[in-house]
Amino acid sequence: MALPAQLKPIQHHLRTAQEHEKRDPVVAYYCRLYAMQTGMKLESKTPECRKFLVKLMDQLESMKKELSDNDSISQEVVGNAHIENYALKMFLYADNEDRSGRFHKNMIKSFYTASLLLDVLSVFGELSEENIQHRKYARWKATYIHNCLKNGETPQPGPIAMDEDEEADEFGAEGSSGPGPSHGASFRGGPPSESYEDKSLHPGPSPGIGFTPSPGLGPSGPPTTTYNNIHIPPGAHAPANTPAELPPPAGGVHLSPEDFTKAQKYCKYAGSALQYEDVSTAVQNLQKALKLLTTGKE
Repeated sequence: MALPAQLKPIQHHLRTAQEHEKRDPVVAYYCRLYAMQTGMKLESKTPECRKFLVKLMDQLESMKKELSDNDSISQEVVGNAHIENYALKMFLYADNEDRSGRFHKNMIKSFYTASLLLDVLSVFGELSEENIQHRKYARWKATYIHNCLKNGETPQPGPIAMDEDEEADEFGAEGSSGPGPSHGASFRGGPPSESYEDKSLHPGPSPGIGFTPSPGLGPSGPPTTTYNNIHIPPGAHAPANTPAELPPPAGGVHLSPEDFTKAQKYCKYAGSALQYEDVSTAVQNLQKALKLLTTGKE
C-alpha cells in the first residue's frame, strides 16, 4: 500500500523497518512503532491515512505476537538498549570510515540510518542530550558527504564547522557550512517523486540495508572532539566517565529501589551489547552497575 502524502515524514523509518525485516526483526518492530506513533500525530484524518495506519497497527500486533518470547519486545529497557546499541554501532562504523577518509554509499547510509534509529529511541521516552547530538551530527554528515560526492568534491574527513541551526530533514539538507563551499542540494535515497510502498505488508523479499560491519569496530576510538558545541565522545557508543578501577565494596551501603532499577538497567544494556559482540560497551556498563552496587553512587 502506497504511503499517503500526509505521512511522508515517516517514509524513511518505514523503509528502514522493511530493510531489517529479516536482518533484525526487533529493529523493524520499533521502527514501525515509531512510524505509527508519529503518523498518529500528523494530519492523518483522511481515509487513506486512516487505512494505512490501521494496517500498520495490525502489522505491529502480528509482529508483537511472533516476537513475544523476545526480551527486547517484552521488556522496554532491553528494547531500548537493543536499538540504542545498534544505532550507535552504525554511527561508529560510519564515523570511523569518515575519519579515515573512506567515503562511500555504505557509510553515508549508515550515518543516516543511525540518525533514524536515534529518532526511534523516542518511543521509550525523551532522548538524552548525547543522543540528540549524535542524531544531528549523523544526519548532517550524511547530507554533507553525499552532496560533496555528487558535486565531484572531496569531503573533509571528521568533524568540521557546522551551523547549529542546520540539520538534514528526512534525507534533505538545509545546507551545510564549512571551510569549503556550501552544499544545499537534497540528499535522497531515491527519486524525489517515488512513492513509498511497504512491501512487508505484502509477500516478497526484503532488501538489505547495504551495511557491512567493518573489522575495525573495536573498543578504541578517536579522541574526544567538539565542533560548535556538538560533542562526540570516544567510541561514540561507549558510556562516558566509566571508572578504570572500582573501589572495594563499602560496608553499610544503603541502596534505594531506584538504585536497584538503575543497576538492572546497566546489566540489561551489557547483555544487549554482547548480542553484537561489543565487549567494550558490555564491560563499561557492568562496571557502572558494580560501582553503583558497591558505593551507592554512579
